[in-house]
Amino acid sequence: MLQTRHAPAPDALTLAPGMALARARAHEATGPARQLFALLAGGATCGPILWLQPGWHPERLNGDGVLAYLDPGRLIFGTARTDPELLAAAEEALRSGLVPLVVASLATPPGLTAVRRLHLAAETGADRGTAPLALLLTPDPGGAAGVETRWHITPSPGWMKNGIASWTLARARARMAPQASWRMTLEAGEVRLTGLPAPEAIAR
Repeated sequence: MLQTRHAPAPDALTLAPGMALARARAHEATGPARQLFALLAGGATCGPILWLQPGWHPERLNGDGVLAYLDPGRLIFGTARTDPELLAAAEEALRSGLVPLVVASLATPPGLTAVRRLHLAAETGADRGTAPLALLLTPDPGGAAGVETRWHITPSPGWMKNGIASWTLARARARMAPQASWRMTLEAGEVRLTGLPAPEAIAR
């Protein structure tokens, strides 16, 4: 039976109206600004955030840049040699129920079995503590199988027009909501969304 409920679950992590992540599930963010999406999700939670990425990955978060979104002291960084090792670490962290958010920066989108394992681990963690969620950061165009939602975020053309930074955000996939696209801005640290037509190129 198809599910048609569009409202987020009561325990969803809501970043803005229409921008919600169900807890105890795995989600995906892709696009050039996917790390920003993860920081916004982290800022909406309380407690430690586990941020996992490949050890060979050259990019690292800058504390001064992170400060605009959350306390850098909340971040716990971990590295691994391969995506399967990263996913295994994410799975264990979710299962523990000790961290509300696990971010995993991956070289390629994971398959269905790996994502299902993350869902199950997050559900187990919800029974042991605060219901956690996993956020998978994948290169364009994403495509992790079986994720609860997939988001695509990129700086808007002329993104600093009039001194106001903006991004194009799309909900490209969701089990409980339709595809949608917005112009996103940040005002006094709050997310503001203005509706746009959903781009066919990323509405997968």
